[in-house]
Amino acid sequence: MGVWQLPEGIDELTNNQALVFESLRRQLLDLYANKGFGLVIPPMVEHVNSLLLTSDAVDEKTFKLLDPISGKMLGVHADITPQIARIDAKRGSDSVEKYCYINSILKTKADDFYASRSPIQAGAELYGSDDISADVEVIELMLKSLKLLSISPIVLSLGNVAIFDALIAQEDISIQVVTQLRAIFSRRSMPDLAVFLNNNVLKNADLFTHLITLEGGSDILSEALAIFSHFDQAKTVIEGLIAIDKQLNIKGIKAIFDLSELQAHEYHTGIVFSAYNKNYAKALAQGGRYNGIGKSFGKSRAATGFSFDLKFLSQSHF
Repeated sequence: MGVWQLPEGIDELTNNQALVFESLRRQLLDLYANKGFGLVIPPMVEHVNSLLLTSDAVDEKTFKLLDPISGKMLGVHADITPQIARIDAKRGSDSVEKYCYINSILKTKADDFYASRSPIQAGAELYGSDDISADVEVIELMLKSLKLLSISPIVLSLGNVAIFDALIAQEDISIQVVTQLRAIFSRRSMPDLAVFLNNNVLKNADLFTHLITLEGGSDILSEALAIFSHFDQAKTVIEGLIAIDKQLNIKGIKAIFDLSELQAHEYHTGIVFSAYNKNYAKALAQGGRYNGIGKSFGKSRAATGFSFDLKFLSQSHF
């Protein structure tokens, strides 16, 4: 292998590719600034325990190295959100705070969302509000970001991981079994779920079976209410999705719903959302709510946000 060759999954932008990327980066930062989101530039490397929080998925994708000065384990950031949680906690504010960023990150392996191991993650996050208006605000900003990138039409998908989590909380199963079930839902594999339920005894097996099928337009929410009529936690979540749908409709935004949606990072606690386009095989942007993410930094706050790979999407112009 020649010395000029890049490692597998590592790429670069040159000439017109780099110029287009830089133009879009500037336009996005202007958009975010106009919406009141302040720019932050987190460091590439931090103490590893600050980067991982409670997410095994982030842990698996984080490059780790020993700091020759302190002797402590460091990590190269594979996701910006934990760093924003630390920044917000350090600020110590009790008011609503808005952050945006466009940073290179590094992953040990590519995943279903990022096309390479060296994406440039762009995103915006809002801390300090648990109101659905905050979720609507970041969803609207996510869609405006993709419009600025000249990607259309966009299909917006909404879900809420709290239903799955509430069902799990009623089961007496190991973390390993939960991880297996999460993977089945992530694949949306009904045959695999049937095998899983044959091999594991769950109190709410029928509800898990229903949940993995709940995907469609707004009418699916009424069906979900009927299915979970005796499950108060799920009813509250579904009613919240109905309320968000109404607010989005007022802004002229239509959404579909996938109540079995589970995103890759375990720190999500509530609504999750993704943006799709027929010309792409996977989500273009995704986000959700992750209340309490700053707890390990001493400041547990409501939070919601989104991100996408600007390096990858900027190349749709070529």
